[in-house]
Amino acid sequence: MHEPITALPDGTIKQISPFTGTQVWTVPGRANRPFVNKDLAPSVIDQSKAGDYCSFCEHRYLDSPPEKERLVADPAGGYQLLRQLPASALTKTTAQFRRVPNLFPILPLSYWKANYGLDLTAGDLDWRDRYLAADGGREHLLALSRRVFQAGGGTMEVWQQLDETNQLGMTDNFFSSSHDLIIGQKHYRDDAQTTDQLAHSGAMTPAQHRAYLDFTVRGANELLAANQFVKYVTIFQNWLRPAGASFDHLHKQLAAIDQLPVHHQTELSRLKDNPDLYRQFGIDYAEKHNLVVAANDYAVAFAGFGHRYPCLEVHSLATGRPWELSAAELGGISDLVHALHWAAGAEIPCNEEWYYQPPGVDLVSPVRVIIKWRISTLAGFEGATKIYINTM
Repeated sequence: MHEPITALPDGTIKQISPFTGTQVWTVPGRANRPFVNKDLAPSVIDQSKAGDYCSFCEHRYLDSPPEKERLVADPAGGYQLLRQLPASALTKTTAQFRRVPNLFPILPLSYWKANYGLDLTAGDLDWRDRYLAADGGREHLLALSRRVFQAGGGTMEVWQQLDETNQLGMTDNFFSSSHDLIIGQKHYRDDAQTTDQLAHSGAMTPAQHRAYLDFTVRGANELLAANQFVKYVTIFQNWLRPAGASFDHLHKQLAAIDQLPVHHQTELSRLKDNPDLYRQFGIDYAEKHNLVVAANDYAVAFAGFGHRYPCLEVHSLATGRPWELSAAELGGISDLVHALHWAAGAEIPCNEEWYYQPPGVDLVSPVRVIIKWRISTLAGFEGATKIYINTM
């Protein structure tokens, strides 16, 4: 295996990912380029729109499909889990975090139905029927169905010609979703005065962030258990539009897929040859090269290498899938991820990506969370050479 990091006399650092083989160069001078987008000057927040800044805000719960579950604050300082609330109950509590189906999923129910014969389960049908029967449920589903229909190019003229059974049939996907969103309550920080003071991951308290991650992992495990054809549930967070977010409102995504991610297919062959791969070329290598930035009893954070974008990584000291970790082990990961987001601030676009031992695979690996700073644009050089230039 090639040495992952090689420093040249001029200061250039050449990197090769020991896991994927990705080649990266960090060239002196490139780091002088600005990496925070200041094209749009922040403006004063219109406080009269509080709770209504985007479709993910708390006054617009009906913009989202029916909720699978939400966490609400309890008087003791913890959280209470509420599941499958009817439309009429959505505004009776304030969701600290909520899990809803993606309105435009990567793999809709039609994919699973056509390729695997999968359809709504008895539990899905029961939830759908209860939602339709409750106050406001039918109206909510018809509004969402019309929105999805029009987004796909359908016209109101054609929509009005459909009977209600066909109109409502377009919402079956919501009750058997394989792609969910975990949405935070706040759009802006509590003390925000201007539009750049967003409620990002680092703006939470450590306890809130632990609840956020625990709720996310719970949802991922539920998606896996709900569909026998799912091979992996990818967990990720796109922060800000340059990183792929539809809204500048904090949310994670859970997407169930029917194959292993491409990176796993590459890495598993290397892990088979070297069962200590992630420790040897992760934490141990980072310690050897003074790349560690933080650590606790359960995880280590370090500056990543061999990535297309500048990255920070958090590796769990324990092995196992996220839902197999103890509360303390998952909490240790959460504390470091939270600290890295806090240090970066709200203005840096980033992707938070989770990597873990796939279900059904017996090659042991730790949970790894990679935070990619989307501060550079892949261009012609990268496309032509497959060598990626990082600014830092």
